[in-house]
Amino acid sequence: MSEPIIRVENLTFRYPGAPRPVFQDFTFELLPEQHLGLVGPNGAGKTTLLHLLMGLLKPQHGRILIFGRQVSTEKDFAWVRQRVGLLFQNPDDQLFCPTVLEDVAFGPLNQGKTTAEAVALARETMAKLGLEGFEERITYKLSGGEKKLVALATVLAMEPELLLLDEPTAGLDEATKHRLAHILKELTIPYMIVSHERDFLNETVKKCCHVHTHCCQPE
Repeated sequence: MSEPIIRVENLTFRYPGAPRPVFQDFTFELLPEQHLGLVGPNGAGKTTLLHLLMGLLKPQHGRILIFGRQVSTEKDFAWVRQRVGLLFQNPDDQLFCPTVLEDVAFGPLNQGKTTAEAVALARETMAKLGLEGFEERITYKLSGGEKKLVALATVLAMEPELLLLDEPTAGLDEATKHRLAHILKELTIPYMIVSHERDFLNETVKKCCHVHTHCCQPE
């Protein structure tokens, strides 16, 4: 059996001042090449789990292992962010450069690529997502669906080995949802999707887990 690329062991996390923990002795794993959906009620901790995996939040107890390596310090998670891409629910949390091309090229530049390499990779990624001609568009003037696709391009341009997506269809029209589903099905890397939209998950993942505060149970 393949070793999991993500393993969470006996994790406990409580937000400051919260009456009870979001997770208590939570255990979870994701296997290589798996396309997994995370479902559950609001407040169950789905987004919190993604943020814990990326080091944006720190658990009080438990272990997180990614690609077989235990991660706990900021240095550890800097390594994780070079290999794992997170698509935030709100693309405005992800887009901050003046133009689309600058936003998409920012990640590769941050990885040490030259300007020419980063721009070439950005253009190639945008072409795959049907974003040709968007290079000089002003990011904040884009529609919600366009912003979501550009945000996905910023993640994919970094050539991640694993993709985490938080409510990727939020605010999208049906045409853009279908386009996004097609893009995801073409990917050759594992990914995990937090979503309330069962039709979208039926199109894009093979398995769903229902997140509880104690474990992640297969559906």
